Amino acid sequence: MTVSFIATIAWWLFIASWWAASWWVAKATTTAPRAKRLAYFAGFAIGFTALFAANHSDPWHRSGWLLWHNPAVIDWLLLAGQIAAFAFAWWARVHLGKLWSGMLTLREGHRVVDTGPYRLARHPIYTGFIAAGWCYALIETHPIALFGAAVLTIVMTVKAKEEERFLRQELGAADYDAYAARTRMLVPLPK
Repeated sequence: MTVSFIATIAWWLFIASWWAASWWVAKATTTAPRAKRLAYFAGFAIGFTALFAANHSDPWHRSGWLLWHNPAVIDWLLLAGQIAAFAFAWWARVHLGKLWSGMLTLREGHRVVDTGPYRLARHPIYTGFIAAGWCYALIETHPIALFGAAVLTIVMTVKAKEEERFLRQELGAADYDAYAARTRMLVPLPK
């Protein structure tokens, strides 16, 4: 088995488990408009389709479309990074518990969560997805996979900013702004 194959299987297992866990949430009290949710869904669809469109079994790889070839040790390190990114996203998902939502939704009992991974980044789930996407694209070294990682980065950054506006409005600007002042949005480094 190649590192690319293992990385692809890891992504599909991660996505399947993520989707399965979406059934374990509290009742929604407020959601963003449908058009906005559909726009984000479309952005995710484009990004993930591009990320996975090129794999090592397709003819483009055999025809020289790869931008470079990684040494095996780099691919294995990138795979380890991808798995660590999945773990970081899952830590955040479990920490949120029933408050998690995939699409700008307020849940019963919602509050500003600033503990666990949310102490390190305001959007650790997006951080995990973005990091895992780049690790995968750098394993693939295909322009379409790199494009997919870039699209996912843009969509998740825009969505994180929109989510912050939504949370400020729904949970109170004072509480959210105090949290934002001490915690970075996506990069889990001290401010």
